[in-house]
Amino acid sequence: MDEAGIKKQNWDVKETELFLEILKELDMKKCLDGRKVRNNRLFKVAHRRMTAAGYHRSVDQLKFRWKLLKSAYYKCKREPDSPAPIKIQGWWRYEKTMVAIMESRHPLVGAGVNADRNDDVTEDSDGEASMLHWPQPCPDNSAQNNPETQNQNLDLIIKMDPEMDSQLRIGFLGAGNMAYGITKGILSGNVLPVNIKVSAPSSRNLGRFQELGISVTHSNAEVVCGSDVVFVAVKPHLVPPVLNEVSPHVTDRHVVVSVAAGVTLATLEELLPENSVAIRLMPNLPCVVQEGALLFARGSHAKQEDGALLRSLLHRCGLVEEGPEAWIDIHTGLSGSGVAFVYLFAEALAEGAVKMGMPSALAHSVASQTLVGAGRLLRDSGKHPAQLRSEVCTPGGTTIYGLHTLEQGGVRAATISAVESATERARELGRRSSRK
Repeated sequence: MDEAGIKKQNWDVKETELFLEILKELDMKKCLDGRKVRNNRLFKVAHRRMTAAGYHRSVDQLKFRWKLLKSAYYKCKREPDSPAPIKIQGWWRYEKTMVAIMESRHPLVGAGVNADRNDDVTEDSDGEASMLHWPQPCPDNSAQNNPETQNQNLDLIIKMDPEMDSQLRIGFLGAGNMAYGITKGILSGNVLPVNIKVSAPSSRNLGRFQELGISVTHSNAEVVCGSDVVFVAVKPHLVPPVLNEVSPHVTDRHVVVSVAAGVTLATLEELLPENSVAIRLMPNLPCVVQEGALLFARGSHAKQEDGALLRSLLHRCGLVEEGPEAWIDIHTGLSGSGVAFVYLFAEALAEGAVKMGMPSALAHSVASQTLVGAGRLLRDSGKHPAQLRSEVCTPGGTTIYGLHTLEQGGVRAATISAVESATERARELGRRSSRK
């Protein structure tokens, strides 16, 4: 994106404050001179946090915003009595944070270094700058000199931003379609195959994971011991025995994410050690092609940063939303099972065309593209489905005749009942799992 294009994007005050707080936190965690750690990788971290917070900026836009803020800072330093820079709306609200970032000093940074001159050299570098060599000692702070404290801080950084350290390890207990779909989505981001491990009791489904370069095993305990985030992707009735097996290996560094339909957070927390971080997630099969719809709910010990970690990890899988647990079973009926409902409709569309004389292969190809195009238009236009439907209909035309036939067949009522039945089944599975 060229500079003119970047300038057209207006920032509001809250967005800028969040951006600076993210940079400040990343700087302070590493005890470095705030001006010397701003390489391309850090901006990518900031980009993911901004995206998770709902602000959609490119990395280039973040860099350009930083340059404007930095220029304003230097102007105020050179001319303290001059008016605040007019380019930066609300500069007075950012000045304190900018000073905290720009004037922090690491003891190893010599007083003779010309920071103004060196700043732009490292700012846009893709190299492994000093910020990446964590942990950095802070001689003036006894708590941060403590190796245990440094390790805790490292765990927090890894949890918040997987790409900050390639050692974030992901484990899957179960090798079914849900696990495979999530894995494909994660691999399209920054997680490497070498940092994922999958376990299953048989080798039947493990081959496709191996084709992706992922390690496989038959030991659930091995996966948990070697992972930071553990996805429990087994059938609902297997969750209690599997968690009973691995619980002795679950520690406070783990985030346990269950994708088992119907298994409640209360059940998960009862089966796991006390104070374990548990999250309940419902994905769907289109995660395989990064077009999934995922909803998660945090357990009583899962913090906001744990949710941010999961959202960051899964954002390449498709739409990722957080909500109350009561919505998870509904999401199962709507989107988890709903994928199969859509496939049934696609099959029926194609069969209708075959009946009227179109070759089967072409009919199925056109039907699938019709669903893709309609879904994308529905998602991207922001219009209600009824409005889009009315835009297709013309008085006395083909579409209204076809819709009338669908209504006579009860397609609307049948679809509503299908979502209801799938939701109730998810709830039933949850009640069964809680009794075991």
